Amino acid sequence: MRENKIKRNILLNPGPATTTDTVKWSQVVPDICPREEQFGQVMEEVSTELARLVGDPERYAAVLFGGSGTAAVEAMLTSVVYDGTVLILNNGAYGKRMCEIAEAYEIPYIEFESVPDDAPDLAALEKAIRSSVQPVSHLAVVHHETTTGLLNDVKAIGELCARYGIEPLVDAMSSYAAVPIDMTEMNISFLVSSSNKNVQGMPGVSFVIADKGKLERLKHTKPRNYYLNLYAQYQFFKESRQMRFTPPVQTIYALRQALEELKLEGVSGRYARYAKSWDTLIKGISRLGLTHLVPEACHSKIITSIVEPDCPRFDFREMHDYFYRRNMMIYPGKVGSMRTFRIANIGDITYKDIETFIVLLEQYLASIGYGPGRGEEAHVNGKE
Repeated sequence: MRENKIKRNILLNPGPATTTDTVKWSQVVPDICPREEQFGQVMEEVSTELARLVGDPERYAAVLFGGSGTAAVEAMLTSVVYDGTVLILNNGAYGKRMCEIAEAYEIPYIEFESVPDDAPDLAALEKAIRSSVQPVSHLAVVHHETTTGLLNDVKAIGELCARYGIEPLVDAMSSYAAVPIDMTEMNISFLVSSSNKNVQGMPGVSFVIADKGKLERLKHTKPRNYYLNLYAQYQFFKESRQMRFTPPVQTIYALRQALEELKLEGVSGRYARYAKSWDTLIKGISRLGLTHLVPEACHSKIITSIVEPDCPRFDFREMHDYFYRRNMMIYPGKVGSMRTFRIANIGDITYKDIETFIVLLEQYLASIGYGPGRGEEAHVNGKE
């Protein structure tokens, strides 16, 4: 019998996200060998529902891996780009990470750099494709750049890829299950995400959702890796409803529960809840005299990179600890030399939690002498 409610921490970091108690409790199950038929049914159910969120499960398959989101990104890049050149759109830390994966495996790639705080120039992107000495076979892009909150226009990029016969590879780690995605409409061949962000499950499972026909084309390619081989994982699951290697069993049960709760709320409903929290956040930081990097026109309304206050006494680590002691977790920035911090409004939270964050933020800023309209002397002395 569950006598005690689990302590609730409000995670304002960009994942893992705050989960419901029902997701947490769903991990408490009898021990089971993951090779049993009963667990295979759980795996099949989860895989089908993951694919259904972005396409027809008859056409698309979700291939699961035990590992963080980067495991799925690595599986996609190293398994799919086998006889061509991938153009990687880099406008943040996670676009850069894809370049680093390609570099590590000696995959031919072209890096298309774009500013991290505004939409990429699609005309320039098309020019890069047309002028490339090496024909571009694939294009890899992060849908929602967790670095800043920038939402890349994947549909427009998919249309561009269709004109040039290029296969789009999409890192949807921080957009999947919040921003509506239709893989067919957006011309996405392969898409990756994980269990612990907008799905609101536990960390430990990542997945690649792919067109089954394009997965089958990988059958005769020479593997670059072993554990992360996408076709081998797909084929083994198709035959046995199991992962090739030991899965994170409890995390799979939590993912099944999280997907049930997502079905009740709906992707559009979840995004509307997130967007209301984002509106609350932006109004709050604006009132406090703070600004954020990405303009609303291309903002995800999921994660926000906020410019640190211009105040000599400001220290992110001290602010982090201030919130941590009050059961809120915040995250540092990741935009080169820009002094920023990030606030995510994903997970099992509401605008009321964001209102609490704003109240605490105002109190913290007042404690270091920062406030709208105060001069440098006030910042230094901590008084009007």
